[in-house]
Amino acid sequence: MARKGRAGPALGIAAFGSFIGGTLSVIGLMFLAPPLVEVALKFGPPEIFALMIFGLTMIVYLGSGSILKSLLMGTAGLFLSTVGMDPVTGITRFTGGNNTLLDGVGLIPVAMGMFGVAEVLENLEQTVPRLVVSSKIRGLLPNAKDWYDSRWAIVRGTLVGFGLGILPGGSTALPTFISYGLEKRCSKHPEKFGTGVIEGVAGPETANNAATGAAMIPLLSMGIPANVAMAVLLGAFILHGIQPGPLLMGKHPELFWGTVASMYIGNIFLLILNLPLIGLWVQILRIPYLLLFPLILVFTFIGTYSLNSNSTEILIMVLFGVIGYVMRKLRYDGAPFLLALILGPLLETAFRQSLIIGSPAIFFQRPISAGLLGLAFLLLVVGPLLQWRKKSLALP
Repeated sequence: MARKGRAGPALGIAAFGSFIGGTLSVIGLMFLAPPLVEVALKFGPPEIFALMIFGLTMIVYLGSGSILKSLLMGTAGLFLSTVGMDPVTGITRFTGGNNTLLDGVGLIPVAMGMFGVAEVLENLEQTVPRLVVSSKIRGLLPNAKDWYDSRWAIVRGTLVGFGLGILPGGSTALPTFISYGLEKRCSKHPEKFGTGVIEGVAGPETANNAATGAAMIPLLSMGIPANVAMAVLLGAFILHGIQPGPLLMGKHPELFWGTVASMYIGNIFLLILNLPLIGLWVQILRIPYLLLFPLILVFTFIGTYSLNSNSTEILIMVLFGVIGYVMRKLRYDGAPFLLALILGPLLETAFRQSLIIGSPAIFFQRPISAGLLGLAFLLLVVGPLLQWRKKSLALP
């Protein structure tokens, strides 16, 4: 859209979509968190394991590529998550004697490599002119047609972001990728995605903010952080002697409702700060690729190194940048890989704790875990059937 001179409407629909998705997710937090407290008291290791399996299956099912390829990527992510110390016995696995890998392969180096460095590498091979905005920028806000084209994208983005934001181990980045893939799949003109259609902006941006509000639900009602940011917030609560979970709303109601109120205020300020500055943001898009690519790489290197001041993590980032580039060329989706990498340690711990409690049959003897595993199995069966039906209808 920037190349078409429509960077303003793109940023405008992103701001409005983020506001709508964020506000609806806070409303969902108000209504869903209290009843989830009762459900949380019934959750044990088998239920947590089944919930994370269901989350992984949803990512595979909603992915933008082949379900088989998404399954392969998820399996690869789960394998990589086993690098480091065994969560139960403390034995080191697949580290090759490297101390950096004792805590596992870092999420940030992998994510920056696969989605940052790989993006730069893919763009470098293109021979098109390297100016992001070459035409005159027209308008700074979305028009009536933009709103009409984006209406269902915003609805779907809210549902995807909210649904995936609740799942443990997710992040605001994953619903963004899944929403884009879903919009492309639902569109009557999927070939136009990547050429400047506003639905490709509205859906992911809405999902991004909807996931942020939804991620508060498992944290506040169950004490389970849904992503890295929520894990940091959990640590802050514990430092102040507050334990998020089923008893939080009873012991600290002012904290719970204060958090809800602050999220409403934050969404309002999102519009107040973003909309008047759209004219400024679009000018940033005039930076030529000749300067933009080196800046992207510099910031990824600085961001990765600043985490632990460890040069090995920079090498990991570069390695996964190359891997991510190859994956893009072969049309493999990186979202299942990243989610599996995050969920892997939690998934393994819940699985092994469940086996300590009882036999493998325990997953099917408890209603919640059996139901979640049944839904996951159903998605894995229905997904390939739908893809096969779509291909068969497309044949002459």
